[in-house]
Amino acid sequence: MTTSYLGIDVGGTNSKLAILAAGVGRPGPPSRLLATATIPTGGGDPGEVVDRLAAAGARMAAAHGPVAAAGAGLPGLFDETSGQVVFLPNLPAAWTGHRVRDQLAGRLGVPVALLNDARAFTLAESRMGAAAGCSTVVCLTLGTGVGGGVVVDGRLRMGPHGRAGELGHQVIQLDGPPCGCGNRGCVEAFAAGAALCRLGGQPSPEAVFAAAAAGDERAAAAVRVTVGRLAVGIANLVTVLWPERVVVGGGVAAAGERLFGPLRAAVAAAAPLVDPAAYQIVPAALGPVAGAIGAALWAKERTGG
Repeated sequence: MTTSYLGIDVGGTNSKLAILAAGVGRPGPPSRLLATATIPTGGGDPGEVVDRLAAAGARMAAAHGPVAAAGAGLPGLFDETSGQVVFLPNLPAAWTGHRVRDQLAGRLGVPVALLNDARAFTLAESRMGAAAGCSTVVCLTLGTGVGGGVVVDGRLRMGPHGRAGELGHQVIQLDGPPCGCGNRGCVEAFAAGAALCRLGGQPSPEAVFAAAAAGDERAAAAVRVTVGRLAVGIANLVTVLWPERVVVGGGVAAAGERLFGPLRAAVAAAAPLVDPAAYQIVPAALGPVAGAIGAALWAKERTGG
């Protein structure tokens, strides 16, 4: 038996939606992706934006549902009890305090569960993507910032208020550059796309890696710094958690083996207590819709499906 769920991944520019047919019961049939869509998030009043997202979700549910519940991945922090936004750094401050969960539930007519977008990415990749079948998983997404999440013994580690898993905010250099979180020397301060571009003097992470491969010394130095610092953060996680798989996604990861080859070697060197054969460092498999898939999976888990 299968039941369908809607996932919405709210982005700063575009939002992704997915309908998932998820197996009910244990073990139940595997989950299947039925449909995806991308729409502009748009500006204006948060209520208007949520209405647009809900309308798009309702259209998808009418075509591919009905759905039993919906999940929404948010690019920031929210209050799990009230469903109110606390802080969405890539969306206007007017979102703070907005009751996203209640509005979506009212418009869609089904229960709604909220999840941080990086945790949604983690859930999707661990269930249906590059780490499917693995018990303990670390996921990082390298883009505007460095997000992430951890799955331990098959369960997404959420912590109080759903805020566990901020892997990009490990401090790896006490006197390092300022980070957007207010600290200094976080992984994100070194490995976010903007930091790499600034160091490498190129307009995009892909361009930095391409310039480094072509012999540009500034770009090559930027890649060495970024890979080295990112490797320290991953080595910490590997040493503490011994995951079977480390999944890396996001814009920086689009560099492919130009990133992954040096990164695997650097992590192995920085985590001498862990046999490199015990884990794999792999690219994400689900692409831009991973967050929406994860949101749909979260809706299933939170409603007991």
